Amino acid sequence: MATIVFCSVNKTAQTSARRCLMPHMKKLSGAGESRLLSTCIHGNSVAFLPGTRWFSRGSSVRFMSRGTAGRSASGGTRRGALALGAAAAVTAAAAVAGFLANANHFQRAEMATKVSHAAEESEPDGDILKRCRGFMSLPVTDVGVLEERKEEMRTRMEMLIMETQADFCNALQEVDGGTFKVDRWQRKEGGGGISCVMQDGKLFEKAGVNVSVVFGNLTEEAARQMKSRGKVLKGKDGKLPFCAMGVSSVIHPKNPHIPTVHFNYRYFEIEEEDGTKQWWFGGGTDLTPVYVNKEDAFHFHNTLKEACDKHHPQYYPDFKKWCDRYFYVRHRGETRGIGGIFFDDLDSPSQEEAFNFVKSCSRTVVPCYLPIVHKRLNESFTDEEKDWQQVRRGRYVEFNLVYDRGVKFGLATPGSRIESILMSLPLTARWEYMHEPANGTLEAEMLEVLRNPKEWV
Repeated sequence: MATIVFCSVNKTAQTSARRCLMPHMKKLSGAGESRLLSTCIHGNSVAFLPGTRWFSRGSSVRFMSRGTAGRSASGGTRRGALALGAAAAVTAAAAVAGFLANANHFQRAEMATKVSHAAEESEPDGDILKRCRGFMSLPVTDVGVLEERKEEMRTRMEMLIMETQADFCNALQEVDGGTFKVDRWQRKEGGGGISCVMQDGKLFEKAGVNVSVVFGNLTEEAARQMKSRGKVLKGKDGKLPFCAMGVSSVIHPKNPHIPTVHFNYRYFEIEEEDGTKQWWFGGGTDLTPVYVNKEDAFHFHNTLKEACDKHHPQYYPDFKKWCDRYFYVRHRGETRGIGGIFFDDLDSPSQEEAFNFVKSCSRTVVPCYLPIVHKRLNESFTDEEKDWQQVRRGRYVEFNLVYDRGVKFGLATPGSRIESILMSLPLTARWEYMHEPANGTLEAEMLEVLRNPKEWV
């Protein structure tokens, strides 16, 4: 039976949502089984927005899916809407796609020269196998291999992205009542991934959380893209061994008053001719509402800002601007949502400090989003509001297929898993000829903000 942990609401603490991970492990049953059979029950401690409730995190291993279909009743008062034109991190792409396709970015991320020890996030205690009990599936890499090289960054990052996937999936399952289909896949060129998808749930029309861990040799095209980003790469006999891994997610709710959310955190490592390794991190989190609420927008951005501020006060403003610039639908002259943070090529001042920053960011994905879901899940909506959501989803699709480098590169890369790359697309969307909302409407107000980005924090 899952252990339920509730938190009291602190109305003065709207600006923060702090996460306390307290795993309660169960024993693995059937040693040597080809998949995880047992589960890990967690508890969360979070400061809420007024009017929200929290949830327990239930069992995490799921091999079947589909939640109960449902839709909110029509009617009710419509909410005011404001939104920031923003940008987002790289969308979900499997295998090499999401990691090799980030050429020609606008800037290079730079870390502070020193990170306070108080800001560093500790990793959970226990051996690798014990930590694996809380995952949606066994890791991509064999557990024995992970145990042997537990101090290496490749192992630490794989454990982080597996934990991020499990935490987010558990939170979504708890609020929706449905379960994720867990799909393990392999890439013949090296590596594989774990795709967790929930379709037609009670709250979420489509929710996907992917992990991929891939390796092999960079193609000539990929190597050229790396060099175009200022990477000086020296291969051996024309080969450049690489390892890339990350977690990515896109959530499309049914209710137009619950925003779409996206995040992606990744690590890339290349071994050069002399055996030295180049490495860097990238990622970000962004929000795409249909009818944005100022309080929700502040909560989302402030949660990200608090994570960034633990490492450097300039990170949030810099990475927010980077996010705003990147995810811009140029042919529409508007951004995709109210943004968040985005960074890439982060490789200083040290690997440990860069990893700690990525860890801080990845651990915001539940507290920055789930309080908003709980706050909005019972709001009614009209047919007209649902139609507007469908139009906005169409713009989301346009960006992903026309501009997103990860998706474009993945579709053209041998060995990429197409289902995981296109997981980021909604089940339904709408394109109306010459659509323009009437002046003075909430939809027109939303569009105005998308065309003129603003600061929320």
